[in-house]
Amino acid sequence: MTVEQASIQITRKPWGRVDLRPWSRIDASADPVGELWLERTGESAPISALLFKLLFTSQPLSIQVHPDDELAHALGLPNGKTEAWYILSAAPGARVALGLKQHLTLQALRAAIRDGTIAGLAQWHPVMQGDVIFVPAGTIHALGADIVLAEIQQRSDTTFRLFDFGRNRELHEDSAVAASVAGPPPTQSPPRRLTDVRKVLVASPHFVLERIDLQANSHWALDTDRETWILVIEGSGRIGSTATSVGDAIFAEADSAGIEVGPEGMSILIAYPGPDPIAALMQDCAERTAKSAAASGAVHAPTSSRIIEVQT
Repeated sequence: MTVEQASIQITRKPWGRVDLRPWSRIDASADPVGELWLERTGESAPISALLFKLLFTSQPLSIQVHPDDELAHALGLPNGKTEAWYILSAAPGARVALGLKQHLTLQALRAAIRDGTIAGLAQWHPVMQGDVIFVPAGTIHALGADIVLAEIQQRSDTTFRLFDFGRNRELHEDSAVAASVAGPPPTQSPPRRLTDVRKVLVASPHFVLERIDLQANSHWALDTDRETWILVIEGSGRIGSTATSVGDAIFAEADSAGIEVGPEGMSILIAYPGPDPIAALMQDCAERTAKSAAASGAVHAPTSSRIIEVQT
């Protein structure tokens, strides 16, 4: 049973940023930061099944693909890498690539990697704050410049590059061809609202990602039966014993925690293993109190995300 503030692991990248505000106060002026990994607190803490990250781009990332579980196992790896992105901010004209414009034979995909034409065959889409993009393992994809996003993924760092925008890093032609579904991405289900405050952004066998919007000065109870990552994206409040504001993260596992929302309200992203949403994840403390009082005979006064459209 655990409720703790997440620790931060800094990952420097050539395509990263030097200014991470308001998401972090880390000084990156000497060396750009591309990723902040949210991790368990303490060296002896068990490794979580999921990895929650913040990504900061000033340049395009490589066009890449990740293996699915079957291929990962064949390579001696514990699992593949399916992921999802929530766009926290994006400059005008920012874009991502998801899948290809058309189906390619393996021979044509190999040729496109070798001559660099894969960049033009990718489906590029403009993005804006609040967009949700699901990236199943095997989907060829890339992030463009000037984007900040939150990413939830299976815990894996296995990446096969198909194109690197002139950075001269190694490409992984054979592995990328083996891992890729060389065509348009699968249709993504739209977000769906569970309650007035809960919206499921992605529900997959590997993880569920929700956005939760809580009113100012409200009080809630979080109750989870599995590992759960919480990232504050707007406002402030207190989760358990920890005061939180934008960019702060909490890890909980098989535990309950009170949430006290600040005067400006609070919005959070919550991610946990799938496939289904946790039914009683969030409970309104005022509503629970009213129901309890009613049951005892007392009388009281009553008290948008979008998804990226893809070609199929």
